[in-house]
Amino acid sequence: MKRIIILCLAALTLLLGGCATVIRSDVVAFNEWPADLPNKSYAFEHTAAQSNDLEYKNYENLVRTELQRLGFAAADNATPQLKVALNYDIAARDVHVVEPVVADPMWYGPYGPYAWGRPGFYSPFYDPFWYTPQVVGQREYDYQLYQRRLNVAITRAGDGQKLYDVTVVSEGKTNSLPAVMPYMVRSAFTDFPGKSGVPHQVELKVEEKK
Repeated sequence: MKRIIILCLAALTLLLGGCATVIRSDVVAFNEWPADLPNKSYAFEHTAAQSNDLEYKNYENLVRTELQRLGFAAADNATPQLKVALNYDIAARDVHVVEPVVADPMWYGPYGPYAWGRPGFYSPFYDPFWYTPQVVGQREYDYQLYQRRLNVAITRAGDGQKLYDVTVVSEGKTNSLPAVMPYMVRSAFTDFPGKSGVPHQVELKVEEKK
């Protein structure tokens, strides 16, 4: 009975742990940010095609929200002191995986004697003092990983001097940029302006839709 309780608790822990999804982004920012910049008025700099692109406008609004949080102000009809530009893309790559298939001599589950779980998944209930699972074969499968990339640059409007240039790269199985872009934009301005040229990783928990 005690062993059954332990197994149930372990299974519950796995299920609860799997519910938390995060977006991991590799971020590197280069900056020559002035120690004192009293005027943080800005305007977006975009091409004619971008200005008529609804997806681009959506991402522009995400950047606008972050800039507002940091004390920047949209110039509107006034002359801006800063120009903000953003670019993004997504690319796919094929991944081939070979995993071991493990048999458990103590398990008689719905998948037949000895077999348990999914191929390549080592049981959390394994106890070396009770039994020893054995590799009985292998499983191969293919899938696609998507590399999502975002770049945001802030320059002086007067002379074009670049003050902040950040690149965010996130890789995962989701090929929807709109789904991950809010987290990538937030990652781009984490610890703004930060240490120039120092790569770091940002993890943000995916918010549940209400």
